[in-house]
Amino acid sequence: MKSARIIGPNQPLAVSESETPKPQGPQVLVKVKSVGVCHSDLHLWEGGYDLGDGQFMKVTDRGVKYPVTPGHEIVGTIEEIGDSVSGISKGDEVLVFPWIGCGECPACKVGNENLCDTPKSMGVFQDGGYSDYSLIPNFKYLAKLDGVNPDSATSLACSGLTAYNAVKKANANSPEFLVIVGAGGLGLMAIQIAKAITNAKIICIDNDDKKFDTAKEMGADYVVNTNVSASVSTGTGGPIEKIISLCNGKGADSVIDFVNAPPTVKTALAVLRKRGNLVLVGLFGGSLELSLVTIPLKSITIQGAYTGNYNDMVELLDLARKGTINPVISKRYTLDEANTALEDLKARKIIGRAVINP
Repeated sequence: MKSARIIGPNQPLAVSESETPKPQGPQVLVKVKSVGVCHSDLHLWEGGYDLGDGQFMKVTDRGVKYPVTPGHEIVGTIEEIGDSVSGISKGDEVLVFPWIGCGECPACKVGNENLCDTPKSMGVFQDGGYSDYSLIPNFKYLAKLDGVNPDSATSLACSGLTAYNAVKKANANSPEFLVIVGAGGLGLMAIQIAKAITNAKIICIDNDDKKFDTAKEMGADYVVNTNVSASVSTGTGGPIEKIISLCNGKGADSVIDFVNAPPTVKTALAVLRKRGNLVLVGLFGGSLELSLVTIPLKSITIQGAYTGNYNDMVELLDLARKGTINPVISKRYTLDEANTALEDLKARKIIGRAVINP
């Protein structure tokens, strides 16, 4: 089989041939039809995360070992099955749940393998889907597509799943006004999901006007450009003031930050009302100083959202099957173009989501 592998941080991916694995026991061999190009792949390729204050967390310190085949948003067809597999057959189209855990820690025992203490995630800690074939450790991590478009389904394993989990957390306080920071792939998916499962008025904020038409098509009730110079030139006042005014002058009940950089978090905290709920999702990185006394005085909640569990993914697939959500796939690449795909993602040339079709 042919795979595009990360040899080391910031090195070009190497496309190479290797022997196609044979599934045993509960294992399943999936012929990859489509695999999402995700920002997590970019962090893996770059070798880690910016923690702010000059600190950098290496993925190798988290247990990643190079070389590794990236790609955790995997959709494909069952090619071969092990002798203890049940419930699926050769030829079935499936979406892979990639956030595989140890099965023994407190998170795994309650079904939250995505929050495992010692994760074994596909495309991160074990080889993923930038390949003709992918060996899945257990058939229990597969969900049948049953009519969902394969390219669109890829995002439901990570970006869509993350957005779904974040929206559910943001909806905990039944928000009247929900601010979504970022109109990229995750933000656009979150707008669709929020429109489907909440009663909130949705305000999408970004610093690029080009993204707003799509955000409105996805269901955003309002859009705000957070670029201060853009606000001044149009005579609309500062972006923070505009967002608060859209929320009846009281501020947002919930904010989901899909960027999670110091400037976006500052904006999120500034527009959050008393008893507000801030959900941080993005992995842009950096650090922030907080005015600690304002946290208890405003009684706000700050929490993170990281992917979701298998049941979340199945629920999300059902929403896609019903046509409630429609993931936006804007670019497609071949496996030989894997380096170009990551370069384009890094250069922010991709609006929505991109996939590789091996």
